[in-house]
Amino acid sequence: MSPRRSYDQYCSAARALDLVGDRWTLLIVRELFAGPRRYTDLHADLPGVSTDVLASRLKDMERDGLTSRRRLPPPGPAYVYELTPRGRELLPVIQALGEWGQADLGERRPTDAVRAHWFALPLLRALEGEGLVEVRLEEGDFHLRVGAEEGPVYGDGPAPREADARLQLDAETCAAVAGGELRLLEAVRAGRVTVTGEGTLAKALREA
Repeated sequence: MSPRRSYDQYCSAARALDLVGDRWTLLIVRELFAGPRRYTDLHADLPGVSTDVLASRLKDMERDGLTSRRRLPPPGPAYVYELTPRGRELLPVIQALGEWGQADLGERRPTDAVRAHWFALPLLRALEGEGLVEVRLEEGDFHLRVGAEEGPVYGDGPAPREADARLQLDAETCAAVAGGELRLLEAVRAGRVTVTGEGTLAKALREA
């Protein structure tokens, strides 16, 4: 394992960048907010990263206390990576970066990869309260655990149980809501978001 590179500056921002400033590190963190992930899952959802770089970043993050690795029990003896409590503290950092970068998102370029769950953490900012929310886009489904203090805050695919609310919308509306250009309640009223479900979150969105 290579020694950690450092800016050698007595500054908290510099110290933070010593840990997460390398290319791909924060995007790995983004993926791990979905919960434990296998190496192959991470590689599939980080198009463009080489196997060597991904392996190196994961080792560095484990060394620096941002992630941990554990072996799954049989019949699927594989290792998974997950965030430590220290790593989970990066959630507002990832969300703030997403909000700041929204102005440069623009229209999707032909070379841009997309995964539905990449909208999850930005959209989480627009939801209040607690509950399980399933989001359906043409690009795929994902679910959010609104108000979760421990464990995964989102997941790829449909909700694992009956969702408190289900939202159906297009990627353009999702990006506008996630970026703060359009309030979620306004999008619901305008018919750009269809809300179903009988949970408190669904009722609050429909009745507001």
